[in-house]
Parts: sequence; C-alpha cells; structure tokens
Amino acid sequence: MNTDKLKDLAMNDNGFVFDPGSGSSYTVNETGLKILKYLSQGLGKSEIRTKILDEYEISEDHFNSDFEHYVLMLESLDLIDF
Repeated sequence: MNTDKLKDLAMNDNGFVFDPGSGSSYTVNETGLKILKYLSQGLGKSEIRTKILDEYEISEDHFNSDFEHYVLMLESLDLIDF
C-alpha cells in the first residue's frame, strides 16, 4: 500500500483534513483521524490494529471490517494506492 499522498495532508485535532494537491477537504472522526496519522507515519495494518485494539473496546473482526472499508474509501479518494 502506497500512502505517500497522506504525508501531504493537513490534519487538525478536530478531524478536519485538507488535501492541498486536490483542494479537497474532509472531516473524519477520532478513530479515522488516528488511522490516517498512523498510515501517514508508515505503519501497517497489523501495527495499527494493535494500537486501535489497545485503545478501544472492539473485536478484531470489527476492526478488520472497518479498516478494510476505510482504506477502500481512501483509495477511492485517490489518497492511497494498492
């Protein structure tokens, strides 16, 4: 997964995300923001899963399903490449 474009995003702690490359802006929730930051730092799915499962009371299956959906959405927004 290529996440280089995520490094260019401007993100604030309120969940506002701005892509200077496209001029698009997005809002994400707390968990989505954390995942974006982890991906932009180069962390992989297993590292992110460990961090999220340590912080939130969700099942691994729930994380896997939500994570896959989230990265597909990021791909559709042309923010990551597989």
